[in-house]
Formats: sequence, structure tokens, C-alpha cells
Amino acid sequence: MTRTFTIDTEREEDGRFIAEVTELPGVMAYGKSEDEARSRVGALALRVLADEIENDDSVELSNIAFARS
Repeated sequence: MTRTFTIDTEREEDGRFIAEVTELPGVMAYGKSEDEARSRVGALALRVLADEIENDDSVELSNIAFARS
């Protein structure tokens, strides 16, 4: 089973980029560039998923993919 997560990015008025994993509420990160924001939010998403796995034996993750929206 592949679990795919979508990363949305937007440029803020101050020039920074914000990235969000739409399937994981509250998982957002800023970066100076779009790539930096995407990298940071991907790392945060993996931390959230690791916490889910550690605290819930029913979570199954055999494949993880991140896709641009």
C-alpha cells in the first residue's frame, strides 16, 4: 500500500514560501525558497508519521510518496 501526501506551496507577501501537507492537518513549514519549504514540511510530515507509528500499532506504511499539487 502506498500512502501519498500532497504538498501545496504558496509565496507569502513577505517573499517567504509556505508549504503544507494537505492530508496531515497542521503540518506546515516556511522556507526562503520553495524547495526549502518543501524539504522542511516533508521532514516535519515524517516526524508526525513516526509519532503515529510509535503510538498506534494499526498504522501501516510500506511506501510513502510526496507529490506536488
